[in-house]
Amino acid sequence: MSLLGSIVSKILHPFGTSEAQAAPADKPASTEAQPTSGGSAPASTPTSGGTSGGPVDVEAVLNDMAAKNGQKLNWRTSIVDLMKLLDLDSSLHARQQLADELHYSGDKNDSASMNVWLHKQVIKKLEENGGKVPADLKD
Repeated sequence: MSLLGSIVSKILHPFGTSEAQAAPADKPASTEAQPTSGGSAPASTPTSGGTSGGPVDVEAVLNDMAAKNGQKLNWRTSIVDLMKLLDLDSSLHARQQLADELHYSGDKNDSASMNVWLHKQVIKKLEENGGKVPADLKD
């Protein structure tokens, strides 16, 4: 699974409900969101955290993860801290790999600019894949 796919999966599908839902992270998950309007949910769908067909509250999921984490991580503005919170490799190499996945066209050696861009793109992808993102985290 791609690094972006791992991020999307850990936030929007924290119980491992479906790898297929997180895998196409470079495309909106509209095909996954439409079938949930039916009357019954599949047996593999978890029953916690707003899974009744509505969007996953990204802020609530990440705040919950942060509350259970021993480190003080600023996931709201830092891609490094967001990746650490998700227990993913946050090294420069990993972030450069994520930048490649997201088609970053800037200088990948300018990590400060790249990090800001990456954070915005990850938040955007979370929203495109069915996440409810608060206005203060959007561009």
